[in-house]
Amino acid sequence: MNKAKITFKGQVTIPKEIRNALAIKEGDSVIFMVEGDHAILRPIKKKSLLDLYGTLPATRPYPGLEPIRGEVHHKIAKRFDRKGSE
Repeated sequence: MNKAKITFKGQVTIPKEIRNALAIKEGDSVIFMVEGDHAILRPIKKKSLLDLYGTLPATRPYPGLEPIRGEVHHKIAKRFDRKGSE
């Protein structure tokens, strides 16, 4: 069991063994949950966009990068054409 003191400002240092066990690093966030007469500390893991891949169902097949890039270029060109004619 690890022990830590609360500072005058209500801050606490999470012991190194706990940080290591939970893979908490500088700049990470944690959440505190109260259950009865005790608190639970949980790390909030940052997720990259790749971690989210596949979490939502696909409504249509993925066309690949080239068709997407072509569509983006086409829409940007249309926007510039409209601005030029004003």
